[in-house]
Amino acid sequence: MSPQILIPIAVTVLCYVLLFTVQLLYRELTYPLRHLSGPQNPSFIFGNFKNLANDAELPKKWRDEFGPTFLFKNLFSATCLQTSDLKALNHIIFNSSVYQRPPFVNRNREAMIGPEANSWLLTEIFIEKAVQLREIWTSQLAQNTGAATRIDVYSWLRRMTLDIIGQAGFNYDFNALEETEKPNELNQAFTELLHSPNSQRNIMFRIVAGIVPALNYVPFPGRKERDNARTKMFSVAGRIVSDSIRTSDGAKSFGAKKDLLSVLLRANLSKDIPESQRLSDTEVVSQIPAFFVAGHETTSTATAWALHALSLNPNVQAKLRGELFTISSQNPTMNQLNSLPYLDSVVREVLRVYSPVPFVDRMAMQDDVLPLSKPYIDKTGKSHDTLLIPKGQIIRLPILVIHTDPETWGDDAAEFRPERWEHVPDASSAVPSVWGNLFTFFAGPNNCIGFRFALVEFKALLFTLVRGFEFEPAVPKGGIGCTSIGLQSPVAVGEREKGTGLPILLKLYNA
Repeated sequence: MSPQILIPIAVTVLCYVLLFTVQLLYRELTYPLRHLSGPQNPSFIFGNFKNLANDAELPKKWRDEFGPTFLFKNLFSATCLQTSDLKALNHIIFNSSVYQRPPFVNRNREAMIGPEANSWLLTEIFIEKAVQLREIWTSQLAQNTGAATRIDVYSWLRRMTLDIIGQAGFNYDFNALEETEKPNELNQAFTELLHSPNSQRNIMFRIVAGIVPALNYVPFPGRKERDNARTKMFSVAGRIVSDSIRTSDGAKSFGAKKDLLSVLLRANLSKDIPESQRLSDTEVVSQIPAFFVAGHETTSTATAWALHALSLNPNVQAKLRGELFTISSQNPTMNQLNSLPYLDSVVREVLRVYSPVPFVDRMAMQDDVLPLSKPYIDKTGKSHDTLLIPKGQIIRLPILVIHTDPETWGDDAAEFRPERWEHVPDASSAVPSVWGNLFTFFAGPNNCIGFRFALVEFKALLFTLVRGFEFEPAVPKGGIGCTSIGLQSPVAVGEREKGTGLPILLKLYNA
């Protein structure tokens, strides 16, 4: 290439770099949060992202070192504010028009599952599928002459909750628990997307593609798995809607069904809704994938962590089992499940210590002043009880850090102790919550609308499985870690090459 061409190109690139550098320096010099402390930035491209991906405990360590409010660097060294200050959290949660999901988060969600949807409630199906899983595990134990047997409970729980969401959500049989030569296509797609050995790396690249939309036009790592899962979800969703409409006689037939899809279709056919406000078949189909993810992955992950916690705490396991057997029926109602106080305490403690979603991010849509309950001392020694938040600022709300803060939960905040819920710490009442003094299901107008469904499902699964089996650790103490990007999924530390998983020793419980 001739110098006549190279020189203008080089000058253009140099000018771009200089402009970018000047803009960056100007922003740093005028940035209203520049005096806040935080960890060092190890990489201009990755910031602290890779450190966070490799160490799920890092946000807690930073809280202990820098206090409840500090800065860290995200991808491309974007400055992110993390706060677990409860006054600040409540301000953010209840000013949802100011603090919204960042655009790159919305782009990632829509690229995967489309728009959001709503939720529902059915108890019988939860028990039915839990019993089916119990019989499968019992059969596996029988092949080992009843001796304690190592089973990856997480993979089975994911298959079971996929069946549950199919039945309770869409009156549709996925048959993911069925033993067949051909694996369930949807479960296989979710496994490749979220639980394979490379899933954490691939999730990182998908986040980058959300930040830089142009990357969606190149085959970045993880794109194939994302597109494959999306294609399968929408293909199944289309079949579900088509079958439901074909086998029903308008709103009258839908009225006899309680699953989510029938409720949606019945409402959509209501004469009270103007034609212009009704969803098209395509729009109805687009609601279903959101429920595949929200109603499938989070509950299976929470249940897996519950079995892990019970395997490490045999006294808790025995106490819980004793309470569960006070109900004579093997098919309890929702009211019976909710009448068991220790089961409720165990569920709360699991969701506190092992929150399936470790954090959520919000972006300031306009300049704002964020109040703090605990003033911070900046680098110049000055005390502040508010923060000036510039438009566009990303704020990380660390659910897991909030749930394990000693100032809220006591010195034993990191310990799994269900008995703490018999005398709930007064400080926990300040945690923004839609249920149980916990941030698990978020709070305010954007809380998780399906949380009641999730809680009853969670309790029903524990009711059946804990009455049927005893759970013991299958790996040495400290041998179970977790993923840090997206869901907090369990992983055997010595078997990371297998992806996510939770091996536990199971044996039949004989009353």
